Amino acid sequence: MEDAPVTSEKLETEAGSAAADDRFVEELVSRAQAEGLQLTGEGGLLQQLTKRLLESALEGEMTDHLGYDRHDPAGKNGSNSRNGKRTKTVVTDVGPVTVEVPRDRAGAFEPKIVKKHQRRLAGVDEMVLSLSAKGLTHGEISSHLAEVYGAEVSKQTISTITEAVMEGMAEWQARPLD
Repeated sequence: MEDAPVTSEKLETEAGSAAADDRFVEELVSRAQAEGLQLTGEGGLLQQLTKRLLESALEGEMTDHLGYDRHDPAGKNGSNSRNGKRTKTVVTDVGPVTVEVPRDRAGAFEPKIVKKHQRRLAGVDEMVLSLSAKGLTHGEISSHLAEVYGAEVSKQTISTITEAVMEGMAEWQARPLD
């Protein structure tokens, strides 16, 4: 399948879309500042946006899983349906975020964005590994995450993250060469 040729109309549409996105972001930041809302930190704009984005993605995954939208009559008296939500706190790059994860009656829903039993999003693991590679102790990493992100990550969790990577590296180093 070949890409469609780039036309001046397409470029204008993309430029208009980018300008609209810029205006939206500017308005959002202005409103947050006018209301005295911090951009970062506990309860800040970035945490709220992250929460809404994750929850919207989880709802979309549930809709795909069940095959019908929320409140759609097609799901009434079906074999599986939505069954409320559970609260879960995940540590993200912008700090801890509490999200509402939808459930289904059959218990078959396996979210991809925030997997079952997942407590950290990928960026946090990468940061722990980076700080560890720079020689920081587990206690220093834990203190750094608490100070910068307000996220309480135990020394044991940091050990678990770094050990998993070390095991993977040891397996890779011990692999047979062609």
